[in-house]
Amino acid sequence: MKKLILVLALAFVGTFTFAQDKNVVEAASASKDHTTLVSALKAAALVETLQGAGPFTVFAPTNAAFDKLPDGTVANLLKPENKPQLTKVLTYHVLSGKFTSEDVVNAIKKGNGQATFKAVSGDSIIAMLDGDKVVLKDEGGNTSTVVAADLEQSNGIIHVVDTVVLPQ
Repeated sequence: MKKLILVLALAFVGTFTFAQDKNVVEAASASKDHTTLVSALKAAALVETLQGAGPFTVFAPTNAAFDKLPDGTVANLLKPENKPQLTKVLTYHVLSGKFTSEDVVNAIKKGNGQATFKAVSGDSIIAMLDGDKVVLKDEGGNTSTVVAADLEQSNGIIHVVDTVVLPQ
């Protein structure tokens, strides 16, 4: 179990650098791999909320994760008239409370292979293991892998994911 947690915690940490003295938004803003996420947070007016006391658990999609979406999807979501939809997508990546990789893995094991979490959007997201990696499954059955875990911030924790998950 400790080996699994260590693998999750160390996976790609060198690629994604986050200073622990920052809140989750400041940390994402300082990452060159999360510029699309930060732009989306600004467009959805979620910056102030996610700079709050929290704690929050953020499954932070990389720029490459957003690039996997069909052409034009991000540009369309960033339009002012699509703010409610963008907000729902972004808050689907946030849990209220602080869930470390150990917490998530323990919940998966307790749930006999999967754990269901309620996102801030109000929708459910499922976590499961694929070998030693945590995988999220959205309501449409699409999956995203946690590629860096346990990036502690002043108001929560960030887990970097390789794919944008979408609510129903």
